[in-house]
Amino acid sequence: MLRSCLAITTVTATLIATGLPAAACGEEDKPASEKARIAGAPGAVKNVKAVGNVPDAQGAIAMGFLQYGNRDVMAVSGEFGLKVYDLTKNPTAPKLIGEVSLPGLWETEDTEVDVKRKLVFLARDPRAYGGTTQTGESGIYIIDLKNPDKPALLSYTKVPAGHTTSCVDDCRYLWTGGPAKAANQPADWGGRPIWVTDIRDPRNPKTFPNPIELARNDGKTDYVHDVQVDDEGVAWVSGRGGVRGYWTNGHHRDPVQGKVRRATALNPVPYAGGGVEETAAPSKFMHNSFHPAGRRSADGADSNRWHGRDLIYATEESFLDGCAGDGVLTISSLRNSYNGEGWRSTPEKPFRLESVGTWSVAGQEGSDPASGDCSAHYFDVRGKVLVQSFYSQGTRFLDVSDPTDPKQIAYFRPADAAAWAPYWHKGYVYVADNTRGIDILKLTA
Repeated sequence: MLRSCLAITTVTATLIATGLPAAACGEEDKPASEKARIAGAPGAVKNVKAVGNVPDAQGAIAMGFLQYGNRDVMAVSGEFGLKVYDLTKNPTAPKLIGEVSLPGLWETEDTEVDVKRKLVFLARDPRAYGGTTQTGESGIYIIDLKNPDKPALLSYTKVPAGHTTSCVDDCRYLWTGGPAKAANQPADWGGRPIWVTDIRDPRNPKTFPNPIELARNDGKTDYVHDVQVDDEGVAWVSGRGGVRGYWTNGHHRDPVQGKVRRATALNPVPYAGGGVEETAAPSKFMHNSFHPAGRRSADGADSNRWHGRDLIYATEESFLDGCAGDGVLTISSLRNSYNGEGWRSTPEKPFRLESVGTWSVAGQEGSDPASGDCSAHYFDVRGKVLVQSFYSQGTRFLDVSDPTDPKQIAYFRPADAAAWAPYWHKGYVYVADNTRGIDILKLTA
C-alpha cells in the first residue's frame, strides 16, 4: 500500500539568498549577542500545558490565520519565507500543506493577512539576503492563498521601508515602516517613517513616493516600527517617540488642523496618542501596541476610565546589559491626547501620555537568571488576559483586569526559548519561536 502524502507546493524566489545577518542590531531588534546560559539550565512552566510543537517552522517570526468554510489554516512567516499549515483536523498537530521558499528573508515581523481576499503580506527588511540598513533593498511580497495548498507569489514591490508592513483601510492599503534610515535618506531622520502602498490590485501594487507619519519624535522624523488597527479602524503607529493613532477613512475632526475633513490612507486624520513617559519607557522606542474596544470616558474622573478606550498598551523594546533595564510592557492613558497634543510636542515643550502601569519580566517567577535577554516583544489580548513574548524569557500570561497592576498568572519558558510573538486562536496560544518553531499552549489557570 502506498504511503499517503500531500504534495508541498514550493515557490522559489528569483532572488539569491546570500545569508542572514548574524543578528538584527539596535534597540528595536533582537540583541546582537546574549549572555551564555548555564549548561543544562532547566526551563520553567506554570499554569500552562504545552499541547503541540512544530519544529519544522524553526526560524518562525510571525503568523496569521485564515478560514475557508470549516477549514482552519495557519500561515507562518520567518527566515524561510512562508509556510502554510492546516489546523482543521487537529489544531495541536498542524499539517504542512504549502510553502513559499524565500531562504534568508528578514524580518516579516507582525505578518498580516487579508482574510477576505486570502492574501499574505511579507515585509522585506534591507538586512535580508545579507544586506544592511544602509545599502540593502527593502520591499513587500504579496502571496495569494486562495488555494492554501498552492500558495502563489503574486508580486514583489520595492519600498523605501520594509521592517514591517500593515493593512489599513480594510486592507486596501499597506503602511510600511522601519528600520534605521538608509544612506540615501535625509541625514536628520532618526529612522524610516511610513510609505503607503495601494494594494487594491495586488498584482500591481503602487507605492506613493512621499512618506507620512513624519516628525513623530518631538518634532523629529524617526523610526516607525509597526502599525496595529483597532476594532474601530484607528491605525496605531508605534516607534521611537511613542504611539499615535490615525483615522484612515471616513470624515473626522482633525484636532491638528481644527476642522472636519476626509481621512485617507495617504492623508490620515490624527486621533490621539503621543510619547510615553520616560519613567515608563526610557528608550522612547515603542515596538507595537494594542487599543482596547470600549467607550471613551467622558471626563476620566473615575476608576472605570481604565476599562474603556482611554488606554493604550505598548511594548518597549530595549536591550541593556543585564535584565533590569530591558524593555517593558507599558499601559498609558490617552485621555489628555485627543486634541492633537502628541502632534505639537517639541523638545522644549514635550507632551507625554500619563503612565498607568508597567510590567517587566526581569526578576519575575519563572525567569532565567542566567539570561541577559529580558526585553518585551509582541503580545496579544483576549478579554483581561494578555499573553506576551519575552524572547529567551519565554511566554508570559498576565491578568490586566487592573491595568495599574498587571499580574503574572502563568508562564511557559523552555530552556531554549526564543519567543517572538504569541497569538490567541480558538482557545489555544500559538507562539512563533525563532528557535523552536511553533509552540502550541493551553492556559490551565
